[in-house]
Amino acid sequence: MAENTILLGFITAFFIVLLATPSLIKVAKLKHLVDEPGEDRKIHRRSIPTIGGIIIFGSVLFTYALWYPESYSTLIEENDYFIKEALTIFKYLTACLILLFFVGIKDDIIGTAPLKKLLAHMLVGFILVMMGGIKIDGMHGIFGVGDFTEQWPGVLLSVFVYIVVVNAYNLIDGVDGLAAGIGLINSCMFAGWFYYTGNIPLALLSMVLAGTLLGFLVFNFSPAKIFMGDSGSMVIGAIISVLAISMINEDQSRVRETMGLLAKIPTPVFAMAVLVYPLIDTIRIFAVRASRGNSPFSADKNHIHHRLIESGLNHTKTVIILYAYNIAVVGLSIWLAQDNATVSFFIGIGVAVFLAVLILLIFRPKGQKG
Repeated sequence: MAENTILLGFITAFFIVLLATPSLIKVAKLKHLVDEPGEDRKIHRRSIPTIGGIIIFGSVLFTYALWYPESYSTLIEENDYFIKEALTIFKYLTACLILLFFVGIKDDIIGTAPLKKLLAHMLVGFILVMMGGIKIDGMHGIFGVGDFTEQWPGVLLSVFVYIVVVNAYNLIDGVDGLAAGIGLINSCMFAGWFYYTGNIPLALLSMVLAGTLLGFLVFNFSPAKIFMGDSGSMVIGAIISVLAISMINEDQSRVRETMGLLAKIPTPVFAMAVLVYPLIDTIRIFAVRASRGNSPFSADKNHIHHRLIESGLNHTKTVIILYAYNIAVVGLSIWLAQDNATVSFFIGIGVAVFLAVLILLIFRPKGQKG
């Protein structure tokens, strides 16, 4: 049964990470592959291993390859197309994950220039779009745009999405348990979507990532015993971006037949809602840096999660608030969705911005209160 395959993928990934991470922590400490406190932008007070991306990368690839459905007879007949499509996705995604992993692990150990990482993100985008064909085909009626009549808008938009999402997950990895927890929430939402629309291979990929991140959270939740590093956050961002674009391209008529309440919300709006915290924090931080004349890639402590920490919240309370924010935006975007796709788009943005501003106003840094 398809459900068994998905569940086995989740359980396998979870236990791989749960059982292997303690050994990875010991090796990292022995080889001094740790992040030292001291820099102004760092908020941890002790040496913590930074190579958690090794276990995230290995768990996802091993588990998905192990449980990838090769026998159509165990699945509903219409999954034949999805299985073949997902095999193509897995082929090019694997190549890109290997590239991002090695760029990330180099940065985790000896550092990598931001420009080199950006070039790697761009290369990944072009591989997935131009070779893998994993690109946005249309806007589902937003601003009156249906399917793209030319190739170039979809190519440019998709490469942009890959770059932004991979960077976004990298940027939110600044508080114990934040990137892993947000990634867990996102992957579970994508898993539900793909399962109910019949795309079992991508539901499996989503749940493999979810199991991996749940296992990792055991060691990454505050107080963290290990960080995922760039090698982990970029791998998560790449997988999530592929899932998001694949979901955007789902046939809306299939969605209407199977998704009930979700039938109204255009798939691009739902994808944006699912990814809301990484996206809104990245847009905000780039705008803040640009307004101060700084490089968008310069590290600082102006992220939303940093602002919550400065207000007096600890890591645990900060991430729980941001988990709740992400879930609330998705729920309200679905509930308030309209038949008009453009209206739904602006409702989703309005909800995301309103709740983010509300959080920042309620939890202002101590020196700004009063």
